[in-house]
Amino acid sequence: MTQTRDAFLGGRVQAIQPAKGFRSGIDAVLMAAAVPAQDGQSVLELGCGAGVASLCLKARVDAQVTGLERQADYVALAQQNGVHALHGDLAHMPDLLRRQSFDHVMANPPYYRPSDRSAAQNAGREAALAEETPLFAWVDAAIRRLKPKGYLTMIQTADRLPDVLSAMDARLGAVRVLPLAPRVGKAAHLVLVQARKGGRTPFVLCAPLILHEGARHEKDGESYTETVRRVLRDGAALPI
Repeated sequence: MTQTRDAFLGGRVQAIQPAKGFRSGIDAVLMAAAVPAQDGQSVLELGCGAGVASLCLKARVDAQVTGLERQADYVALAQQNGVHALHGDLAHMPDLLRRQSFDHVMANPPYYRPSDRSAAQNAGREAALAEETPLFAWVDAAIRRLKPKGYLTMIQTADRLPDVLSAMDARLGAVRVLPLAPRVGKAAHLVLVQARKGGRTPFVLCAPLILHEGARHEKDGESYTETVRRVLRDGAALPI
């Protein structure tokens, strides 16, 4: 597998990723920034890939982070990157995980139903992007691993938000949704969703986070808004 070394958080995080296949981008960084973890707490990332989100979270807080990944090649990369990653899938977690509970679970489930897109030629990319395990199974697995009052944080495409919300049963509450809009006046393409096990506060739909300045892309170069730039370059938190 040909590999690259990629920088995140302004170079504070260096991660080895496959040159071809699924490669983490700003989605992983934004998700990690939204996890309200504190020093000393435990975090589980479901579907950790090469571990980019876990590394970004660990760069912000001194948390105990564990990753679960079903593709063995990506488990090896995550371990090479310094992430405590375990090989397994949601339905057959390692016994070590089944005996643990966590303060936080984060997940970036595949965005697309297989029927919604043409299959990617690269098997690793296809497995990461095309849903095989239903979203409700991701949410259920997360809830089972959460401690009481623990937080689930997910990033997903905006069109799958109804699926995410319908998968959240009575075990979760205090649901908050942060739409991520590319520019002012543009519809959100992604959403960050957060819920608390045993939470009871009302549902909150937050004002959208605008990713880029200006009404449209006018020139090459970075155009992130100040809030997003602080997250992507400085490792700032992104409270929902």
